Amino acid sequence: MIRQDLKPNSLDFEQLPFVKATGFREYDARWLFEKEINLIGIQRVGMALGTMVRAKAARPEIVVGHDYRSYSASIKMALITGLMAAGVKVHDIGICTTPMAYFAQFHLDVPAVAMVTASHNDNGWTGIKMGMEKPLTFGPEEMSELKTRVLEENFELAAGGALVLSPNIYPAYLADLVKAGSLKRKLRVACVCGNGTAGAFAPRVLKALGCEVIEIDCDLDHSFPKYNPNPEDLEMLHVMQKAVKDHKLDLAFGFDGDGDRCGVVDNQGRMIFADKIGLMLTRDLAALHKNATFVVDVKSTGLYATDPVLKSLGATVDYYKTGHSYIKRRTTALNAVAGFEKSGHYFFRPPHGHGYDDGLVSAVAICRMLERAAGKSLADLYEALPLSFSSPTMSPHCDDDKKYHVVEKLIADVKALVGQDVAGSKLIDINTVNGVRFTMADGSWGLIRASSNKPELVTVCESMTSDQQLRDVFKAIQKLLAKYPEVGAFNQTI
Repeated sequence: MIRQDLKPNSLDFEQLPFVKATGFREYDARWLFEKEINLIGIQRVGMALGTMVRAKAARPEIVVGHDYRSYSASIKMALITGLMAAGVKVHDIGICTTPMAYFAQFHLDVPAVAMVTASHNDNGWTGIKMGMEKPLTFGPEEMSELKTRVLEENFELAAGGALVLSPNIYPAYLADLVKAGSLKRKLRVACVCGNGTAGAFAPRVLKALGCEVIEIDCDLDHSFPKYNPNPEDLEMLHVMQKAVKDHKLDLAFGFDGDGDRCGVVDNQGRMIFADKIGLMLTRDLAALHKNATFVVDVKSTGLYATDPVLKSLGATVDYYKTGHSYIKRRTTALNAVAGFEKSGHYFFRPPHGHGYDDGLVSAVAICRMLERAAGKSLADLYEALPLSFSSPTMSPHCDDDKKYHVVEKLIADVKALVGQDVAGSKLIDINTVNGVRFTMADGSWGLIRASSNKPELVTVCESMTSDQQLRDVFKAIQKLLAKYPEVGAFNQTI
């Protein structure tokens, strides 16, 4: 029987499966290792996943890789034993970024994938990103089935499991990224990795592309001694800013812990939020693909909907749920050229990518955009965008078993404000596809949603008129959240 109450350094912990139900999230799994799951529990997850692969995938085969954390290899091996016990052939590609595991599905022609990673989560976390239909990854339906199978120990063990070692994916992955040739425009860039897994691979890709690369915190160190490798965190962004200013660079790239996200600082040392970089890329790609469709998440700038350049090129932009699994599915369903999330997950579909999120594919796309920009700098492209004032993404604590209920109540609170003055302008529209995004008559907006992978809420806001109004919208969000004791202290300033 699956247990949810075991403690490390006990006999039961070493011989019974321990899996906290809260680790099964909307589109992947995340646990604090040993506090919420043990290796025997991971093995049971492998058995359940293997049962699903045998039932639903084109063939009972799966690619498995792991990130660079002190415990990830052990977790991967426990997962592999479970998959093999369920009769699945496992292609172990070793240490890699998450996009390299996705790429291996295409390169090795394997239908399913399971990547052991906690992405940018703090040290101590582990998790699994999974998929059975490339380039898609699990959504709520698959995660719900996996959760039920694990907790009820509803899996079918079978003969025929096997292990194939395929550790040499990187050369083919590198060749795929630079197949369009070296840049004709010489760019000087920083590659900032926060000692995460991307540090082993990203500098070589940028050099092969033809960039002059300043490597910063690219040595692997699973203790993350300086800062967490998360390009949305200000600490990492400040390192990127300093690199640009100290070395007089064209831009700085920052990659998250498992390499599927990319953050950017321009040649003036200015942090540019990922949705604005996405808007620049959308303009660039819309010029190459007339009347193209793009997908963005609900955290993204309202400028996608109003940008005159996109309108002149006939581009259509669809706002959809935040989450790499959701945007992958939506871009595929709409045959979109690309999809963009404010978090830095970008999804380029053929001919620019394979449809999954990859921080290095994003970096390559930004470099090629600059190559086509007729000598303009990244700062020039940013300043050509319509003006808006945006907040960073902020995340007050809210327990996993409470956050969705709190958001449901907040949706009702916001609905009651329609037609009323909020932050100096009438609230005229709400979007509840993912939490609640409320928009005022002057185009300003705020968002409150539940994080899909951490015990947090997520808030973002934007004003089209002034920095002061941005602060007023943020104060309105703080006022809404203050009603709920389930939400942690939210005293940040912007």
